[in-house]
Amino acid sequence: MPQDKDLDQHQPSAAGGQRISEARRSFLKQSSVLTAFALTPGIAVKAADLKLEEKIADAFEKVNVTLDINGKKQKLSVEPRTTLLDLLREQLHLTGTKKGCDYGQCGACTVHVDGQRVNSCLTLAVMQDGKKITTIEGLANGEKLHPMQEAFIKHDGFQCGYCTPGQIMSAVACIKEGHAGSDDEIREYMSGNICRCGAYPNIVNAIKEVKNGGQKV
Repeated sequence: MPQDKDLDQHQPSAAGGQRISEARRSFLKQSSVLTAFALTPGIAVKAADLKLEEKIADAFEKVNVTLDINGKKQKLSVEPRTTLLDLLREQLHLTGTKKGCDYGQCGACTVHVDGQRVNSCLTLAVMQDGKKITTIEGLANGEKLHPMQEAFIKHDGFQCGYCTPGQIMSAVACIKEGHAGSDDEIREYMSGNICRCGAYPNIVNAIKEVKNGGQKV
């Protein structure tokens, strides 16, 4: 006849009992998942191949926005994390706006939002709902180039051309903002746009010509 002390030694402790219970629950969960997977292997595998889970999640995550882009109103569905730059280039194929540093330091991605220049790589598309976006593609009037585009060509202000769209968009804004009064002022307010080819003097000359010519920008 075992003594009470011996019986206590064979009883699981409270902590031990909890571990056994958790292990049992885990086993049952895994068994249920494996059973369900075994019952519908074709559907499950096909869904995984098509990444349906990600597509369904993307559809639920997208937000509807309306943007006026280069004079054309567009209703779009975008993910909240999409930048204005990626929307323009990847979804709308307006590749004139360039992706440079992607950190707002080179200015290659400069566009106008309601007339104000912004770095589109740092701007979320969903935050621009209802606003007017102008890219380099929308600057010209049909076949007629914008005065700033003509001045850049005349003064050879583009060189390799990669930074040119952002430079031109900033140059137009520079005059509109009233910051093209002198060479130093132009350089200061164009300093957010980097030209690695060193076309700065030509760019300043182009801006001065448009500003002094009194042309509408």
